[in-house]
Amino acid sequence: MRTTLSHRTYESGSNPRHSIVWLHGLGADGSDFAPIADQLQLPVPVRYIFPDAPLLPVTINGGMVMRAWYDIAAPDIEARQDADGIRASQSLIEELVALEVEQGIAQENIYLAGFSQGGAVALHTAMRQTVALGGVLALSTYLPLADSAAGEALAATRNTPIFMAHGRSDPVIPCALGQNSRDALLRLGYTVEWHEYPMPHSVCDEELRDIGDWLTRQIRQETMQGRSA
Repeated sequence: MRTTLSHRTYESGSNPRHSIVWLHGLGADGSDFAPIADQLQLPVPVRYIFPDAPLLPVTINGGMVMRAWYDIAAPDIEARQDADGIRASQSLIEELVALEVEQGIAQENIYLAGFSQGGAVALHTAMRQTVALGGVLALSTYLPLADSAAGEALAATRNTPIFMAHGRSDPVIPCALGQNSRDALLRLGYTVEWHEYPMPHSVCDEELRDIGDWLTRQIRQETMQGRSA
């Protein structure tokens, strides 16, 4: 199995049985979140995959070509959503998930994480899997293509736990949009753990501690249920 996405891989220990695919935000690249791998201090070895988004012209930035998971046409990010671009990125992330499965990681032990655009793609992708993933970390983001989510979300994915976090003073993706997305996910039957922080469109130390705690709980629960044996 090959993936068309360039990506960095880091293993926190030998013989990992869990993987986290971490998607960066608009204009960044896979190195953006690489430093967090050693900060989370998870109880088991984990393989981290940090992919680079494709190079695309982004309308809101004057058509400048940059790494982006999909185009953004207007400041109102819910308007004129790039459905084709979002679904294309879904396919790219599914290639990475398939690659991890091929390397012996159970799909139930694979997590998708993402910031901003990356978080939107992580949510969108996780909801459309035939086998539930281990969980989703959706940071400073929103649920894209929300109108189609109810008809496209597969039943098995309702078992995928979701961690959502947002800055109360986020000027890029308003906290209210994140809250609305959380509520939409709850109505669809997902379990969502919500966190807010006094920050703008960024990640803070308290958030990283909460992410580490949440992942530790999910992994320990999997172990108790025999999912990571």
